[in-house]
Amino acid sequence: MTLPSFKAPSLHQRLRRGIAPVALAALLAPALAQQVETPESDSPSLYKYRDVEGNWVFTDRRPDGARAVEQVPRTDVATAPEITVRRREIEGRIEIVATNNCFCPAEIALRWLAPTGVVPPAEGVHRVIPARRDTVVASMQLGETQAAAALGYEYRAVLGEPEARHAEDEGYRVPFAVSRAFPVTQAYPSRFTHVDPSSEYAVDIEMPVGTQIYAARSGTVIEVASNYFETTDDPARAMRANIIRVLHADGTMALYAHLNWDSIRVRAGQRLRRGEYIADSGNTGFSTGPHLHFAVQRNAGLRLESVPFTFTGASGERVNATTGASLTAH
Repeated sequence: MTLPSFKAPSLHQRLRRGIAPVALAALLAPALAQQVETPESDSPSLYKYRDVEGNWVFTDRRPDGARAVEQVPRTDVATAPEITVRRREIEGRIEIVATNNCFCPAEIALRWLAPTGVVPPAEGVHRVIPARRDTVVASMQLGETQAAAALGYEYRAVLGEPEARHAEDEGYRVPFAVSRAFPVTQAYPSRFTHVDPSSEYAVDIEMPVGTQIYAARSGTVIEVASNYFETTDDPARAMRANIIRVLHADGTMALYAHLNWDSIRVRAGQRLRRGEYIADSGNTGFSTGPHLHFAVQRNAGLRLESVPFTFTGASGERVNATTGASLTAH
C-alpha cells in the first residue's frame, strides 16, 4: 500500500505525532477546521456600539467618543470537529485508536515512526473512520517485534468521504433573504484571495454586517465557530473567523464564513432544511470588508477542494455567480 505523502497540512488538515511508549507529543498544525483560541484580551466582556454607518461593532476595548456603548458578556462558543488518535496497550497488544467526534466520516492516514536502528512495520494505515465512534486503526502484538513498544506514529486526517462526488440535483438557494440583491466581489475565475484548491470556486458576496443568512442546501451541521469578533488583513490569522459547515447528502460540505459574532443559530449535529435561517453575515477573520464567503467543498483524498456550483434563478434556471454582477435571491 502506498500512503499519501505527508506534506504541510492545509487549513482543514491535522498532522500529529504520537511518541512511544506513553507520552503523546503533538505537532500542532492548523486543525481540521477552526480551533478554539483564547482571545488576546483578558477582559470578561465586550463593548458593542454602532459605527457611523450604522453597523454593529464588537470590541474588547472601550471606544473613544460619546457614542452609546453597551457592555456585553464574552461567550467563547465554538464546536470544532475533533479527531484524536491515542495509543493503548491491552492484553499484550498495542492498539492505535482514532476517535472521530464529528457528525461525519473522516479520512485518516497514519504511518509509523521508529527510533534509529528500529525497523517499523512495512505498512501504515489509510482508511475512512465513521462518525461519532472510536475506531482501532492499527494493532500489533508486542511479541511481534522487540521494538514494538518504541514505535511512534504520525497521522493526518480530513473530514468527509474521499469518494464523495458533487451531485447538484438543483441549484443552490442564494443564501440571503428572497428579493434582496447584493454584489459579488469575487467568483471563479477571479482569484484575488481564492488561491488554493479549498477556495478556488468560492463566492464572496458583499453585504452589510447583520444580513440574515439562510441555508443554501439541506444537510447536517458538522462545525460551528462563533467566538470571534475581529477582522484582520493578516493571512496568518485567517482562522479567526466565525463559520458554519454543513454536510450534504452527496458527501460535499458547504462553508459559510466571516459570520457575525454571537449570531449563529445552529449547532453541530442539527439537521437543516434548504432556506432555514442559520446566522447573520459579518466581517470576522481574514477579511477586508463585510461579506459572506460561500463555498462547496469535498474531500479529494486527504485535502479539501472546492467544486463548481450554481445558484437557482427566478424561474428555476441555473445562475453562475460572476465577479462584479449583482446576485438576487429567489
